Amino acid sequence: MLPVEVQHISKSYGMVNALNDIDFSVNRGELFGFIGPDGAGKTSLFRILTTLLIQDKGRAYVQGLDTVKDYKKIRKIVGYMPGRFSLYPDLTVEENLSFFAGIFGAKVSENYHLVKEIYSQIEPFKDRKAGKLSGGMKQKLALSCALIHKPEVLFLDEPTTGVDAVSRTEFWEMLKRLIGYGITILVSTPYMDEASRCDRVALIQNGTILEINSPVEIVKGYRKKIFSVRSEKAFGLLNDLRETVRDAYAFGNEIHFSMENSDVDTVLRKLTSLGYENILIREISPNIEDCFMELMSKP
Repeated sequence: MLPVEVQHISKSYGMVNALNDIDFSVNRGELFGFIGPDGAGKTSLFRILTTLLIQDKGRAYVQGLDTVKDYKKIRKIVGYMPGRFSLYPDLTVEENLSFFAGIFGAKVSENYHLVKEIYSQIEPFKDRKAGKLSGGMKQKLALSCALIHKPEVLFLDEPTTGVDAVSRTEFWEMLKRLIGYGITILVSTPYMDEASRCDRVALIQNGTILEINSPVEIVKGYRKKIFSVRSEKAFGLLNDLRETVRDAYAFGNEIHFSMENSDVDTVLRKLTSLGYENILIREISPNIEDCFMELMSKP
């Protein structure tokens, strides 16, 4: 029995196709990531798996239970942390944790070992209203509340959105340690750099899964030569480059472009003729975002 099994799920909102024939499974004790931009379908999928939304087609199972027929049983064994802060802002930190333990028939003392490392960081503020916490502290409280009943499968929908870089790193380190307690974790994020922290990832766009594999294997599958280019005259560089090469995308203060061959001299001559100076072109290793952009460009 797999913790999560999805069989050809589709979901539409009117004329908008949120999910298109989604099919995948998650192994026990796995940290499985859904990586994709806003509107890719991640939240709709998580809401189906946590029995908050019914799919139009297909079937989904959590710990062997059907998400439609067995929704009451599933709700007792999963933890869900939605993208928006959904705890009670007028309750204190301590009151929120006790409340969520209580509705699952658990006691904070029973499963405190699961949240101790996380909760201890906000425990000094246990009497503060949840609505008055910082973004990072809200996320830690929300994760604590999702864990306090010791779920078998944990769903985290964009848990690090709007959180500072330090808190993001701490959060992912916590998730890795939670795997040691036998909890299977599904997490979604729009941040491509977080993909490397997952055991496997599904790259999703416009409701369609582009690829599922380990981050290392996805990067290994990138077959083209890839280069970065920068110039003192940055304005217009991306558009001019796209007239010479097929695939070019902005990455910070650089532009990545790929070629079937490695004839960068042609690119250099073209940019020089257009008035660009101090052009630096170098071959680089692809990252997960390069792979995502390449998959998106395929028909």
